Amino acid sequence: MKVAEIQFLKFLQGKKQFIIPIYQRTYSWEIAQSQQLWDDLIRTASNDAIPAHFVGSIVYVEQGLYQVSAIPQLLVIDGQQRLTTLTLLLAALARAIEAGASSDSVAVDEIRDDYLFNRHGKDSLKYRLLLTQNDRETLMRVLDGKEPLDHPARRVIANYEFFQQKIAAVDPSVLHRGIEKLVIVDIALDRTHDNPQLIFESLNSTGLELSQADLIRNYVLMGQEPETMEALYSEHWFPMERRFARTEDRFLFDRFIRDYLTFKTGRIPNIVKVYGAFKVHAQEPAAGPITDLVAHVARYSRYFVNIALLQEPDADLRQAFEDINTLKVDVAYPFLLEVYDDYTTHRLTKAEFLAVLRLVESYVFRRTICGIPTNTLNKTFGNLIKQIDRDHYVESTEAAFLSMDSYRRFPLDEEFRREFIVKDVYNLRTRNYLLRNLENAQHKDRVIIEGYTIEHIMPQNQRPSAVWRSELGPDWQAVQNRYLHTIGNLTLTLYNSSMSDRRFLDKRDMDGGFRRTPLALNDGLRELDQWNKEAIRQRATALAELAVTLWSAPHLSPALLDAYATRVTRAALPAYSLADHPHLTGAMLNLFQQLRQRILNLDSSVREEILKLYIAYKTTTNFVDVVPQASRLRLSLNMRFDEVYDPTGICKDVTNLGRWGNGDVEIGINSTDQIDDVMFLVLQAFDKQAEGADA
Repeated sequence: MKVAEIQFLKFLQGKKQFIIPIYQRTYSWEIAQSQQLWDDLIRTASNDAIPAHFVGSIVYVEQGLYQVSAIPQLLVIDGQQRLTTLTLLLAALARAIEAGASSDSVAVDEIRDDYLFNRHGKDSLKYRLLLTQNDRETLMRVLDGKEPLDHPARRVIANYEFFQQKIAAVDPSVLHRGIEKLVIVDIALDRTHDNPQLIFESLNSTGLELSQADLIRNYVLMGQEPETMEALYSEHWFPMERRFARTEDRFLFDRFIRDYLTFKTGRIPNIVKVYGAFKVHAQEPAAGPITDLVAHVARYSRYFVNIALLQEPDADLRQAFEDINTLKVDVAYPFLLEVYDDYTTHRLTKAEFLAVLRLVESYVFRRTICGIPTNTLNKTFGNLIKQIDRDHYVESTEAAFLSMDSYRRFPLDEEFRREFIVKDVYNLRTRNYLLRNLENAQHKDRVIIEGYTIEHIMPQNQRPSAVWRSELGPDWQAVQNRYLHTIGNLTLTLYNSSMSDRRFLDKRDMDGGFRRTPLALNDGLRELDQWNKEAIRQRATALAELAVTLWSAPHLSPALLDAYATRVTRAALPAYSLADHPHLTGAMLNLFQQLRQRILNLDSSVREEILKLYIAYKTTTNFVDVVPQASRLRLSLNMRFDEVYDPTGICKDVTNLGRWGNGDVEIGINSTDQIDDVMFLVLQAFDKQAEGADA
């Protein structure tokens, strides 16, 4: 590695070509970043007391991959954003001088020959800077003074035009003086001695923060030989980026990688630590060669985009994905990705796939109506696929849902019906989804309800008219407070403002009223002469019966449920005992027995599961795992390292490190004297899990 501080313009001089390798992200600076650079330039140029302005480092590979032409070709590892932006600035300055702007300090030919072009280079070698394929052609046309293509790289054109506008209002000589003061750190790497990937990870450059997907792309491509790198990028990575380019969510790719890792590893990475988790997974033997891993990731990216961005070509499946997305249940994606792959590889039919999707939808929506917390659904769906018998796909999925208890339960018909009748659905985020599905459940062809608004049949006015008070009865206030926002009192209309607080018979008989509407939701209102508590409850009961059918729950016999439960238990938990842990003898066994008893005494809900490689203690899921070793017991606490309070300093941060056990906190214990300190920490993990269950 060679490091030197140098003026930026001197850095550009000489016969050379900077290449942005295909694994780098495209040009990403917005006008805000260029404005900051411009302001710094003008301030520097106008102040003789400022001898130089530092703009960051440019890191490139000096030897190795591309040393095959008469013009040295250098791969830029870091700094492409400022290098591209300053190239656009120099191009705009040359164009302004050429158009007639006077400059005493620099000529057009000097800018072009010294900084923008290699005078004797042929074809693409004549350009000092080559961007990635998305941006390359646009920059070439800018430098050549040609009109942009029909679909140019937006940011390249926008920043070039920004500089053209700014330069028109300044003296080019002043601007050139500012550019002459720009200083960079020139970092040249030798591919045979330096590790570009490690250096790239350690950089803390200015500009836009790299996403986790950016880091992963560089990791899988940077170290490959040219042919392999080109094949991986063109066949797999670039198509993935194109799929995710359809959304404005810059971090959707990161979310996909997190979901991919969740079902592949059984662990849910922190969204800001996806890159580290991916590296750990990629280095495990089970991940296979990097070429196979990238191909596998690319395959699942198609499923993810079809679900998240509704790109699925089949209309029935696309509608099911839309309904699931409306419920904002993206925590189910790790499970759905695996089911989608089974559907694609013909392990289940379209009808079975739809049945599983609708089962997920019903599970989530019923829980919403019943007010069951959703904060642990990620763990529920993260491990659900392990309980599926692929020879009996739908039935085993139903059994898996029905086997869940407590806060993970699938609300059955009686609970769902009861809560549906009394739920304040008007203030639900999913109220339009609810009403749309109730309406369309009664039609062969889907009714578009987007133009309709929600109507409170009994008005929201806390001081209703005398007619309404009479109709509702002497306890009208209690009726209004109890039933105003419930499903029995809500419908859809195109005439919300006209109906307002009018009496029920007027709402029924007016133009566009309940009697003259095509909506099935209003069927029960057409013949009613009065609207009161009894009418509201009767309508709510009828709609609840429809909802029970529409968001249906599985119905399996107890014997079949027991059979699946036994099968899952046997498959997931082979019979192991303490005898299978050879280090549990003598003093180590005595230490374990004392610690074991203290953990089991925390609560009657704590269960022990003896596995092949460790012993797990759990309520709903593991909160501490114990790995017996020759000289100690190694404990893993299922919580983040930044969540633990460790006054004695005995915890170790094992975030993103491969190991047996769950969680990011590790403790070692080799003496009974340490049990109290260890239990203080174990109790935190237990309480953390209890908080998640009760939240």
